[in-house]
Amino acid sequence: MPVRDLSKVHGLISDLFRRPSSEKEWRQYQLSREQVDFFNSNGYVSGIKLLDDDQVERIRTELAVIADPGHPGHDLFYEFHSNESTDPSTILFHALGAWRITEGLHDVLWNPRFLVAASQLLGVVPVRFWHDQLFWKPPKQGGVVAWHQDYSYWTRTKPAAHLTCWCGLDDATKENGCLQYIPGSHQWGLLPKPVIAGDLEGVKDFLDEEQKKQFGQPQFAEVKAGEAIFHHSLTLHGSGANTSSRPRRAFVINVFADGVVSDSNESLLEGVPAIPKGQKMEGQFFPLLYDPVKG
Repeated sequence: MPVRDLSKVHGLISDLFRRPSSEKEWRQYQLSREQVDFFNSNGYVSGIKLLDDDQVERIRTELAVIADPGHPGHDLFYEFHSNESTDPSTILFHALGAWRITEGLHDVLWNPRFLVAASQLLGVVPVRFWHDQLFWKPPKQGGVVAWHQDYSYWTRTKPAAHLTCWCGLDDATKENGCLQYIPGSHQWGLLPKPVIAGDLEGVKDFLDEEQKKQFGQPQFAEVKAGEAIFHHSLTLHGSGANTSSRPRRAFVINVFADGVVSDSNESLLEGVPAIPKGQKMEGQFFPLLYDPVKG
């Protein structure tokens, strides 16, 4: 029996979250001025609580179910890599499109804690969905994610008014491959894109001498399960191997400010109808998630 395509539903489906009913309820989820200032200066901000323990466990369960290539909703993924690592001795599970398949991974897009923070960090503007991702680094053999800028893979949309939210489903530490950042690198401009699951430090080939000095001083963003990191689409980031005895699982929500347009006549995601170049990003697959004026 085919799985229902949840991309047709633009709002909460399950009881995982509750949509605020007043402006006061929305305001309780606002980031502090210090958090916003840190993001603007460094290109990222971490330790933002998005999920409680029960919500984390529910998303973990859904991830375990849909990671099976034989799952009946498998054809709804935009991309699915049981192992995207270029190193045969390591494993990096990576998939796009889970929001179309299970209720929890659909509803995290409409989590009020996420929506308010995303709007603030984009400049207090309406937030539109781009796509989601899942990452799973198994114990002892979890592969790396090479240093990169997210927008280098998204230039088929413009302008660069994008934001990434990475939310841990496990405690993320140096030992199990937490995210690393180069503070201030969002001000470097757009760099060439490396192979995402290739050489961890391949991007160094594209840096000047001053950038290489800064590259040698990465900041490790260790977070607890249920906590998120938001980063600018030009912030240089990556993550090392999982050498620990614990998994490192996460989901990612990628969004942009409402008004971004297509810059390609080709399909923007596998299986999604093309949006002609110059036309606004909108419709079934790119829903408006939140408007700070309307809630």
